[in-house]
Order: sequence, then C-alpha cells, then structure tokens
Amino acid sequence: MRSGVIAKKVGMTRIYNDAGEHVPVTVLQMENCQVVAQRTQEKNGYTAVQLGVGLAKVKNTSKAMRGHFATASVEPKAKVAEFRVSADNMIDVGAEITVDHFVVGQKVDVTGTTIGKGFQGVIKRHHMGGGRATHGNSVSHRTHGSTGQRQDPGKVFKGKHMAGHMGDTRVTTQNVEVVSTDAHRGLILIRGAVPGSKGAWILVRDAAKVALPANAPKPAAIRAIATSDGAKNDAPATEGAE
Repeated sequence: MRSGVIAKKVGMTRIYNDAGEHVPVTVLQMENCQVVAQRTQEKNGYTAVQLGVGLAKVKNTSKAMRGHFATASVEPKAKVAEFRVSADNMIDVGAEITVDHFVVGQKVDVTGTTIGKGFQGVIKRHHMGGGRATHGNSVSHRTHGSTGQRQDPGKVFKGKHMAGHMGDTRVTTQNVEVVSTDAHRGLILIRGAVPGSKGAWILVRDAAKVALPANAPKPAAIRAIATSDGAKNDAPATEGAE
C-alpha cells in the first residue's frame, strides 16, 4: 500500500489523444507536497505518513502546528492529511513527492468535498416531479407529496426524501484514470469530473479495487535531494523502485 498525495483542483479542460479523440479532464496541481510526520506500529499502532501541501503564513498557523512543522524542518503547510501505508512503503520525513508518483493510464481514487448548494427543495435535491400545474393546485407546484402514513405507524421514517441541505459532503470517486502528468508544472490530469470546487484540496490515492501498475514507483516518486555544491536536481528519484 503506497501513500496518496494532496493536490489542488485547478479546473476542467479538454485534451486530444493520439487518435484525435476529445477527452475531458480535471487539472490537479501539486505544490510542495512533503512528508511532515510518520506513524509507526511501535509508537502509534499503525503505519502511515502525514503529508502537507501548499504554503501557509506563519501568523495564520497555530503555535502547536508551527512546532509540528519545525520538528519536520518544513515550512508551514496550508493542508495536512494522513495516508495509511505498508511498512515497506514508509517515506522519510521532509521528502517531497512529485506527480510522477502516478503513471499514465493508472486508476486512482479521488476524494473531495462537493460544492455546497445550501437549502434546496425536493425537485432539485431529489429530482421529484412536483405537483400539477392547474386543476385546483395553487401553492403546491414544487412541494413533495405525503411524507408518512395514517395513525399506524404515525410517524415519518428517517431518510425520507424532503427538502434540506444539499451538497458540501465528502465524496470519493473510484477508478478514475490518470490521463497524463506534467512534472515541470506539477500537474495531474484526471479523466472526467472530480468532486469539489475550483481551489479545493483533493486527496488522490491508488485505486483500491484495481491492481497497481508494475511500473509505479515504490515507495513514491521523490524529488532529488540537493547536491553537495548546493545545486538542486529537479528530476524525480524513486526509492526501492521495482
């Protein structure tokens, strides 16, 4: 089990494949996605890595989190999330994961918070048909019908489709395809739609129901560490690639 990554949803666009077919894609951007902590079996009872992405102002970061980032020797992060990993796929603290962590054609699971719609009626929320337009109907055009039964059981069951809050829920879309990656700009192109609005943070993991491609880097695609003369090699490096 490899670690996932945190990316920001930039928006949607279209590309054309080699056959000239139009492919709608969602553009996700990774910026400074680094490991800020480890969870080990001996200390925590499970194995996982905590990732941070983006940059946050120090004044907007709590004192506790400032100390947490200082321990990892990384700058304050705008978003932090934890990913379960197997013991052999643990990543060192401070390592930066690149978009080459995913390979073209790989299936991934994406998690995000859907766009909030506020309080909505049953027609928009549950796609009900509404009431009659005429023949005595005056104020019940867009309302739902009966919500319960007679005296027995004499109540409205939980889960009844009624008006209420719509959207703003955590949703995972499974088995979406990675169309391409751009290591220079830190972009991941996902086929189709991804839950969330523009600017939202998205969690991207290896698909749980599809086998991992053999050429996927393990434990992760990690940006090369700066050399002794101070120069930084931007080419991705993998640890223990199979």
